[in-house]
Amino acid sequence: MSQGIPEPGQAPGKREDVQAMFDAIAPRYDFLNHLLSFGIDRIWRRKAVAMLRADAPRTILDVATGTGDLAIRALKLGPEKIVGVDISEAMLERARAKIAGVGAGDIIEMRSGASEQLQFEDNSFDAAMVAFGVRNFENLRAGLSEIARVVRPGGPLVVLEFSRPRHFPIKQLYGLYFRYVIPNVGRTVSRHEHAYQYLPDSVGVFPTGNAFLEEMAATGFEDLRSKPLTFGIASLYFGRAIT
Repeated sequence: MSQGIPEPGQAPGKREDVQAMFDAIAPRYDFLNHLLSFGIDRIWRRKAVAMLRADAPRTILDVATGTGDLAIRALKLGPEKIVGVDISEAMLERARAKIAGVGAGDIIEMRSGASEQLQFEDNSFDAAMVAFGVRNFENLRAGLSEIARVVRPGGPLVVLEFSRPRHFPIKQLYGLYFRYVIPNVGRTVSRHEHAYQYLPDSVGVFPTGNAFLEEMAATGFEDLRSKPLTFGIASLYFGRAIT
C-alpha cells in the first residue's frame, strides 16, 4: 500500500483489496445480502429507484453495480439504457447472468471499471445511482466528481448506503449485530475470513447524514437531501449535478 497521505476520502491501495474481496465472495453475495438484512435490502432498493421516477431518465449509470440488483430494479423506470460499472469481474459475471435471466440484455450493459475513472464522455447520462458502493470507493471525492461529470447538468444522483442509528435501543442492537453476528455468519457462509468484518469496519468510518451531503456538495452536486431508512440502519441521499 502507498505510504503517502491520502486525499480527502481516499484509502491507499483500497481498490485492489476491495476487488479481490468481492471476487472471492461473489458466489454467495446475493444470498448473504438478503439473509443478513432479512430481505429489507430489496425494499431499500425499491425506494432508491423511486427517487428517480419523477425525472423519467432515459439513460442511467449504476456505479459499483455489484451483481446488478439495482440496475434490474431500475427497469421499472422504463429507460432506454442502463450501464452498470464495477471493479469486480466476478460480480459482473453474476450480474450478466441475472440480466439474461430477465431478458434485459438489450437494455442493461455491464462494464468493468472504477468510479474514479469512468470511461464515459461528459453529460453522458440522465441520472446515476449507487447502492452500498460509495463506501468502497478508493477515493470518495474523486468518485463522486466523476459521477457529476458524466451526468447531464441537473441530472439526479441517488445513493443508498448503510448508516449508523443514533437512538436507543436501535443504536445498541445495531452495534451488536454489525460487530458480532454479521462477521461470524458472513465468514461461515462466504468462507472468506475478512469480507464481512470489512462491512462494519467500513460503515464505522464512512461519513453519514449531513457529512455525506457535504461530500456531495464539494464534488458538484446541489439540491441535496437525505432520508434515513429503517431506524437509520441505511440512508438515501439525493442530489443534482450542478447546472
